[in-house]
Amino acid sequence: MILYSMARNGIAVSTLRGLPVFASAAAVASFSRETARPRDNASVRTEPQPLLDVLARLYPDSSRTTLRQMLQNGRVRVNGATEKDAKVIIEPDEMVEVVARSDQRVLPPGIAILHEDRDVIVILKSHGLLTVATEREREATAQAYLNEYLGSAGEDRIQVVHRLDRETSGVLVFAKNFFARERLKEQFMVHSVERIYVAIIEGEIEPAEGTIESNLFEQRDLKMVSVDAHADAKHAITHYRTISTKGAYSMLEVTLETGRKNQIRAHLSEAGHPVAGDKMYGAKTNPLGRLGLHAKLLGFDHPTTGKHLVFTAALPKGFREILR
Repeated sequence: MILYSMARNGIAVSTLRGLPVFASAAAVASFSRETARPRDNASVRTEPQPLLDVLARLYPDSSRTTLRQMLQNGRVRVNGATEKDAKVIIEPDEMVEVVARSDQRVLPPGIAILHEDRDVIVILKSHGLLTVATEREREATAQAYLNEYLGSAGEDRIQVVHRLDRETSGVLVFAKNFFARERLKEQFMVHSVERIYVAIIEGEIEPAEGTIESNLFEQRDLKMVSVDAHADAKHAITHYRTISTKGAYSMLEVTLETGRKNQIRAHLSEAGHPVAGDKMYGAKTNPLGRLGLHAKLLGFDHPTTGKHLVFTAALPKGFREILR
């Protein structure tokens, strides 16, 4: 398998097996053999635009009628989710992709590929999707979908490196072989991986910027709590800073120094400001209709080349709108 790389007006593009794989989320479209090809030199968006206008820039030779048909046929995705509204406003950092009707390696809504090479695959996972199988759910998971995606091309099963909670959206990396998995896990183990989240919390935390440090222990009900000392407790460090506050909610940028189960949720809850929508950890409101936690950035060294890679995911619309 050969990976070719090139740059197109600020958009990093890699071509794998003749299909485009995009590492940037600024403006993305999949090549289709059944419609006009997207313009190679489409400029990077710098301002919010209606979705139909974004498609028109990517497919300048296609009529507005054709573009609307793409939308109505469910072929257009924004940040991995199917979008049919031509008037919806697309922010500059949001990812737009058009699925070709002839493409047999299509992932279901809820997953968008940010990068793929012979060793790793980086995705944008939507909220509500499990990372790996559980006793109750084995089919509708990111792991299962990626196994089907790779299996259709004769590749081996995916290797799990880390996880995001079911209701947390954002950037997630999987390995495509044992060597890559072990190299990536080593980075997570020594806490060299960059992980930045955005959290919508109830209230206004004081101080506005700080660090929460404790030993987290998993109770029988699976809830994580801070304890003074316990043989099974794990040291956890969470850094945060307030981005903005409006009314009953605040937006925080949260950086993990360690990566324990439910670490952000437990620490913010114990600070008196649970993540919005997090009933398990004491939230009293759910203004977003989901958990207010999004994995915005993931950075790591490539397991084979050693090159440092950083991937970002645009904030879900609800996160931006709640504090406007």
